[in-house]
Amino acid sequence: MNWKPEIEAAAARIKGHVVKTPVMQTDALWERPIELKLEQLQHTGSFKARGAFNTLTALEVPDGGIVAASGGNHGAAVAFAAHRLGHRARIFVPEIAGPSKIAMIERTGADLTVVPGEYADALDLAKRYEEEQGAMQVHAYDAPHTVAGQGTLLREWEAQGLEADTVLIAVGGGGLIAGAMAWAQGARKIVAVEPMSCNALAKALDQGAPVDVPVSGVAANALGARRIGSICFDLAKAQGIEVALVPDGAILEAQKALWQSHRLLVEPAGACALAAVQWGAYVPEPGERVAVLLCGGNIAPDPLA
Repeated sequence: MNWKPEIEAAAARIKGHVVKTPVMQTDALWERPIELKLEQLQHTGSFKARGAFNTLTALEVPDGGIVAASGGNHGAAVAFAAHRLGHRARIFVPEIAGPSKIAMIERTGADLTVVPGEYADALDLAKRYEEEQGAMQVHAYDAPHTVAGQGTLLREWEAQGLEADTVLIAVGGGGLIAGAMAWAQGARKIVAVEPMSCNALAKALDQGAPVDVPVSGVAANALGARRIGSICFDLAKAQGIEVALVPDGAILEAQKALWQSHRLLVEPAGACALAAVQWGAYVPEPGERVAVLLCGGNIAPDPLA
């Protein structure tokens, strides 16, 4: 697939619907300066609004409306985009999404179903709803329009003057990093960062194909995909993407460091990529310039709820 034109088209479609999130440099988080992109300041607190708006503005929504399964952030983004564009939405989320993400979806006015289990269980019910109601499924990560929408993030960052040689990105189902790989086309090094407790991409690359993995840990409600998306896997395999695995403790320490150093409030998934350099799961070469994407800010419980 020729991704560059798709991402350019996505950027044109979502302009005016999403926030151009700020970037910053800091020497307070690690032994070298780091570039950060503050995507936790995006609508609904994560990058997911990019893919949601791209999908809903590129495709014709049927009378059956929209359906999405989500660990929380994608559901909130789809519900928000549907509300802004005047579409009916049904969102399925697992119980582990947590009260703050569930409350955010409810505030959009979308029909919400909370499902026992994890993301894969919510996806099963969303697929059944799609078939029964004739709704349009907005996949959280493994769909071209979703990936192209997420690809606008790295495009935007480069236009803001990104200087880093290497960009670290947290991975769940793989939509965000797939978009980044699709835009970069190997011109900039991208490192995938996963929790040890939900490592679908690392396991897929090790096994030679996407496989089911157990899901648990502090970031499971955002990075807890049971199986990596095929788009992400194909791009990662073709580009030889390196995966760094981090423990829950390192993620929580990175989350704390962002708050203590810069009053940046991110959820565990949003701190996951930073944990890779702080904990030493990824060790840059001397002189290698590093950038970290803060992908989400929906912590639980909501401190101001």
